[in-house]
Amino acid sequence: MRFSSTVPISLAGLALTSLCGATPSPWLFQQKIFQGTNQLAHKLEQAVSGAHDHAHAHDEAGCAARHAQPAETLQSDGSVGVYSDWTGQSVAVEDETTADAVYAGFGSFAHLPMMNCLASDAPFDIGFIGMPLDTATSYRPGARFGPMGIRQGSRRLRLYGGYNVPLDVNPFSSWAKIVDCGDVSATSYDTAKAIQQIEQGHKRALHRTAKATSKSIVSGKGDDFYVKEAEGFGLGGRIHPRIISLGGDHSITLPILRSITSAYGPVSVIHFDSHLDTWKPRVFGGSKSETAAVNHGTYFYHASKEGLIRNGTSIHAGIRTTLSGPQDYENDEECGFKLHEAREIDTIGTQGFIDAIKSTVKDTPVYLSIDIDVLDPSAAPATGTPETGGWSTRELRTILRGLEGVNIVGADLVEVAPAYDTPAEITQIAAADILFEVMSLMVKAGPLTK
Repeated sequence: MRFSSTVPISLAGLALTSLCGATPSPWLFQQKIFQGTNQLAHKLEQAVSGAHDHAHAHDEAGCAARHAQPAETLQSDGSVGVYSDWTGQSVAVEDETTADAVYAGFGSFAHLPMMNCLASDAPFDIGFIGMPLDTATSYRPGARFGPMGIRQGSRRLRLYGGYNVPLDVNPFSSWAKIVDCGDVSATSYDTAKAIQQIEQGHKRALHRTAKATSKSIVSGKGDDFYVKEAEGFGLGGRIHPRIISLGGDHSITLPILRSITSAYGPVSVIHFDSHLDTWKPRVFGGSKSETAAVNHGTYFYHASKEGLIRNGTSIHAGIRTTLSGPQDYENDEECGFKLHEAREIDTIGTQGFIDAIKSTVKDTPVYLSIDIDVLDPSAAPATGTPETGGWSTRELRTILRGLEGVNIVGADLVEVAPAYDTPAEITQIAAADILFEVMSLMVKAGPLTK
């Protein structure tokens, strides 16, 4: 993890806290927060000791004004980070990989820096954003809590530093500025309105120029991979950031595709799921009303009719649902998808799925949509419509890694419903690990340039 190189700390303020009756913190400079901090802690102790002696000359009025004292600033060469003590003051610590206290801190995805992308135009390269909607589900609700559940499952991702061994990349220390954008505020009282809010929120985050475009090409790996004056995949050659959406039920993919298409035109879709999700509304719960016609089993039908999906270069993988009849597969083909069932992994293996996906999407811009129920319920029980006979986490992660070289312009992971998870949070952990693979693919591919 990386920290700011300039760290404010009020040394006199720490000493005066003790004098004013606040509980002292004997572990503040004694505990080894990171390896190699002893020397720094000793220097700080000496400074605080001097400030403490000086503070004895102050009266009670000085205690009342201690927070107004100007802070001293510790400059570093980039190897010093920040630790906040019980007073809210910032304490400098050396930046080394450490397996310590990843269960603490703010609840962003993988402890990424938080940024309100919906209120700021600041550039970034990859942004995680929650879409807490579950009013379009057909069976078990609860995916509105999926975004925070996935974040909870991601706390350990940087425990040892975050290096992805199979993909040979560390997405947390790379060319990319990666942030957690928080959640779109989607109403739970009006599904049609919520879908509009999700589209608007996604567009707000997407329609900006990615940060990496301001830097120049040096090499294709690590901190040296930057792009300048390159043509992007976006309309007009623009280079957009990538958005990774945390669902939410699968209906969120329709407004996201509307947003994606506004930036890229029609895209190919890689869809990992146990269900088709291309059902005609009259087949899947939509005959009741116009609002009911858009749900988590029909959104790809609508996306196809709206021209959001490239016909013939999109693919389902992991399908194992029951159908209303063979005509469901015929309708699915008309919606522009090729299809591979989950059971095929027994004959073609993970490499067979990788080859089929790559040969289908080719070099087109691709949107990646992952329903957690593509996994077997033994690996991911916390979902709205579980289906047995699914894949293991190892199989799915292997297939995802095999998609290196695919032009992924955005992604989502949906249908995590934490209320049905085990106490060990296995579904939420699986979801976070899957997105770690997706993020790693994006970082290794570099900015979205042709």
